[in-house]
Amino acid sequence: MAKVVAVCVSEKKGQRKTNVDEGTLIAGRGLESDAHAGDWHRQVSLLALESIEKMQRMGLDVGPGDFAENITTQGIDLLALPVGSRFKIGSEALLRVTQIGKECHTRCAIYHQAGDCVMPKEGIFAEVLIGGEIKVEDEITVVPGYRLGIITASDKGARGEREDKSGEVIMEKLKGLADVVDYRIVPDEKEDLEKALKEMADEIKVDLILTTGGTGFSLRDITPEVTLSLCDRAVPGIPEAMRAASYKITPMAMLSRAAAGIRKQTLIINLPGSPKAVSECLDVVLPVLGHGLEILTGKGSECAR
Repeated sequence: MAKVVAVCVSEKKGQRKTNVDEGTLIAGRGLESDAHAGDWHRQVSLLALESIEKMQRMGLDVGPGDFAENITTQGIDLLALPVGSRFKIGSEALLRVTQIGKECHTRCAIYHQAGDCVMPKEGIFAEVLIGGEIKVEDEITVVPGYRLGIITASDKGARGEREDKSGEVIMEKLKGLADVVDYRIVPDEKEDLEKALKEMADEIKVDLILTTGGTGFSLRDITPEVTLSLCDRAVPGIPEAMRAASYKITPMAMLSRAAAGIRKQTLIINLPGSPKAVSECLDVVLPVLGHGLEILTGKGSECAR
């Protein structure tokens, strides 16, 4: 089992860190109380115990934290995780790999104290997507990540007359599951919607497309019709579940015509236009969305291997 063997912090950069056994990972920042935490891409550093043991066999008196890593791991090949890989620590925290190793232009204090530094060669860096408490012995689990496309169907939005709050909600809600690789605001026109959906699914090959807007009774609301016309298979259970849950909040939910379907290996889901309704519907879908995408893309089995 891949696990955490040390959680380390320091008050200043360039120093050895001290194992404190447990800590709090803060989304978008890093490990609480650590000098390296901040709004940048190297929020958390990780180094394998196996790398430290190599230094010990060379005669160096070193241990977890001595190479300024935040998290010392065991049982996982950190260097085999490509940039963009997602992994969970414990039951809550989710991180994404942002950098493999680093270039050292000068010999830092760690090098002079330890006699060598393995961190630039064998350490990795990550950003915190979802925060949480972590501690020694927590399991580390690599999880699949997906490519997301977002389409906001809005005449006013396309003309720049309305801020796209719903798109922002989607990005925030999905950050633990997928990376946004394409985002567009298009008018409620058949040709524009078709073009966006086809390009995302067929050319960019995203795993998931979430649309927002155009699911009501207005004559301009055509998102469900365009979606289903382009799908090879319908997925009726998703909009049915969203409507059922939303109906408990407002009877207006029965007026939603949202659809969902699969085009080749891309899942397309229509969401309502209002930010509040988007958030409520995603709360219904998210608990099963990861499993559905694993089956559709096969990434779950690849990750398990």
